[in-house]
Amino acid sequence: MSDLTVVAIGASAGGVQSVKDLVAMLPPHFPAAVLVVIHFPPTGISVLADILNRAGPLPAVEAVDGERLKPGRIYTGVPDRHLMVEDGVIRLSRGPRENHCRPAIDALFRSVAHAIGPRSIGVVLSGTLNDGTAGLIEIKKLGGCAVVQDPKTALFREMPRSAIQAVSVDYVLPLHDMARVLEQIVQELDSPEHDRVSHVASTAMEGTVMTPDHKSADDRVIAAILKSR
Repeated sequence: MSDLTVVAIGASAGGVQSVKDLVAMLPPHFPAAVLVVIHFPPTGISVLADILNRAGPLPAVEAVDGERLKPGRIYTGVPDRHLMVEDGVIRLSRGPRENHCRPAIDALFRSVAHAIGPRSIGVVLSGTLNDGTAGLIEIKKLGGCAVVQDPKTALFREMPRSAIQAVSVDYVLPLHDMARVLEQIVQELDSPEHDRVSHVASTAMEGTVMTPDHKSADDRVIAAILKSR
């Protein structure tokens, strides 16, 4: 198993804004590699890396097959390829679609679980249907940590709800708490006295949940490119 910690983030509908908000709050010296899959159409060009590069302090790049993962960097999936990890190296695969998608969140989570084991952290954000649930189960089975956006704060609640119902989730959090908790998890994994105890932290956000009509400017800009199911 790798000594590198990997945070694998999956989102679908409403996911661009969710991921953007999350990475904006990560610290500039975040000691883990961050991999992001949002459902793309099979053709076109993704501008997700550019959006995330502007959003926060961590550099974001489009994933390249064969590139070795580095901490403190964000890697985004590409259209019509599964984003996967093997021996600390990025693999882009044209394997079968999962949940009608390529890239699929389950493919990312499953590969990270097997490559990274207990140093893997799976994060499920806004989205429809259940992509990410099966992969999150695999992360937990191999000793990793499961973090899910509080459905009450998600633009689309089905993916978070599916994960919570099927997985022994460690944390259920609104986005404004998630970056801080992810940093704490990574610090605990790096600590020699590490003895993480799984628990569920559910925090409700007060106020009105956004509707699909309240998409951000970035969501609108790439609507023709990043189509969610």
